[in-house]
Amino acid sequence: HSECLTGDILGSLKCDCGPQLHAALAAIAANPGGGVLLYLQQEGRGIGLINKLRAYALQDQGFDTVDANTRLGFEPDERDFTLAAAMLTQLGINQVSLLTNNPLKVAGLAAHGLAVTRVSHSMAPNPHNSGYLDTKRDRQGHLL
Repeated sequence: HSECLTGDILGSLKCDCGPQLHAALAAIAANPGGGVLLYLQQEGRGIGLINKLRAYALQDQGFDTVDANTRLGFEPDERDFTLAAAMLTQLGINQVSLLTNNPLKVAGLAAHGLAVTRVSHSMAPNPHNSGYLDTKRDRQGHLL
């Protein structure tokens, strides 16, 4: 899970991060074999909290999350999954069932030699994040 202060801690309805985190923890707890949650310091798809707040201001002006990030000089997604792959490898894990709808996460881990099976992890939209989810699907290739 990529850190999302606004969604994970403050309960922002602009994203689906908090519900994804809580659903992942519930899935791990319900799995007889347990699981691993990596909580990565990649706020705002890797642009950091201050820039994420700047992106929010642009979104309030009508830009979607992709255009807001690029207007700030960033790629739509700046995250790197090298550290996640290294952490899993150190734990002796070489194959994962990954709760995600983001093909970049699957590819990012697979590029480091992990066998990755994607498990759908969709959260129901709300009136505040439906446009955000549409952008994730339509512009970033998320499998929602």
